[in-house]
Amino acid sequence: MKNVIAFDFGASSGRAIKASFDGDKITCKEIHRFENTPINIEGHICHNIDMITGEIKIAIEKAGTVDSMAFDTWGVDYALLDKNGRLLHTPYHYRDVRTAGILDSARKKMDFSQLYSETGNQIMNINTLFQLMSDENLKNADSLLFIPDLFVYLFTGKKACEKTIASTSQMFNPVTKMMSGKVLETFGIDKRIFAPLTDSGTISGEYKGIKVISVAGHDTQCAVAAMPGSSKNTAFLSCGTWSLIGCELDEPILTAQSNRALLSNELGANGKINYLKNISGLWLMQEVRRECKNAGLNYTYDDLELLARECEPFKCLIDTDDESLSAHGMLCAKIKEYCKKTGQYLPETTGEMVRCIYDSLALKYRMALNQISECAHKHFDSLNLLGGGAKDAFLCELTASSLGIPVIAGPVEATALGNIIIQLIALGDIKDIDSGRNIIARTQNVKTYAPNHTSDWDNAYNKFLTIINH
Repeated sequence: MKNVIAFDFGASSGRAIKASFDGDKITCKEIHRFENTPINIEGHICHNIDMITGEIKIAIEKAGTVDSMAFDTWGVDYALLDKNGRLLHTPYHYRDVRTAGILDSARKKMDFSQLYSETGNQIMNINTLFQLMSDENLKNADSLLFIPDLFVYLFTGKKACEKTIASTSQMFNPVTKMMSGKVLETFGIDKRIFAPLTDSGTISGEYKGIKVISVAGHDTQCAVAAMPGSSKNTAFLSCGTWSLIGCELDEPILTAQSNRALLSNELGANGKINYLKNISGLWLMQEVRRECKNAGLNYTYDDLELLARECEPFKCLIDTDDESLSAHGMLCAKIKEYCKKTGQYLPETTGEMVRCIYDSLALKYRMALNQISECAHKHFDSLNLLGGGAKDAFLCELTASSLGIPVIAGPVEATALGNIIIQLIALGDIKDIDSGRNIIARTQNVKTYAPNHTSDWDNAYNKFLTIINH
């Protein structure tokens, strides 16, 4: 029997899952959970690393005897350390406004078509490369660690750069699977600040007798590693704070068409390319719920789903990734302003607001999957919806109907399960990712949602495309 702890940290919450593996079945139990709330330091949004580190120690105490532990987190964010291994600054949050307008400066350094051909990343101002352009601490940095690598370092003293998390940075070449020397040189970033690149599933060190394993540091890649529907014609949707929709490929796609479609090539835990699109996800629901709570309305997510079900569909639609909707605060007012600018009905009730988000997400998934299908020359006959979004029956129903293909929802704990599988591979208890997927398919509960695709969805999709191209 092997016992491991998977630390799964999202941009809004963190939890520790203790898992036991008896050679046949993985049994999981959440032993600790906490809110991952950003802090404000001198007007900048930052990650509370000291708080998270304290929560990790609490979870380790709760876990008792375990063989290993590992961390997965959101992508793109990083820490800069001085020559003594101390933080130069509390790590910035990707939603911090310091990168507003930075893309104009970046374009002057390297044409974005060339940048895309070097890195294969969807060009977004939150990506690590552009954050570094805005970070005055870079000139004094001795080393850079991505967030999951930072936690490995804090608990082992060992520095490593795990490849899947590096592949979110806009500095990693998906062909060579190395940091891009051309990008680093062009943007004036010393390649020596990066620790040695590490494959997913490397034992990096120990903490109090517990092996610390560098799994797929990017939580999306952990979730995809746990995908039970591993057919070549199955797309995936890792649905949490962000929605990442895509498919597995043997080679990256770095074409101009792919660049125009804003598609990313990220490295998976199994060495394959996860060809995907980043879409703002359940964060929109979280923001609406937070606003309601501040107004004295303590809705659960189930409450919001029921309110949305009662509302007329497609009355108003938004581009969930519009820049005006990306920052914290006042989301409902921003959605109303977006609808006003695009000549649409203005949602009046909480239910209408949430229905607008539901419909828009389902239609954005359709647009993204169409783009992926065209660029990869693939036809998809099902979608595996992984993560917290699999609990939202309404989102699953709408997504199936919007795409016109079945949605296989689950496992809900896909990210933690992927983390656990990779640890067990490193410990020698599971052969490889495919073997782990077979265990999950055999033992975890999933639910299939059949599409109810009508002409209403086609009409709504045409309306959606007109609105977002307004």
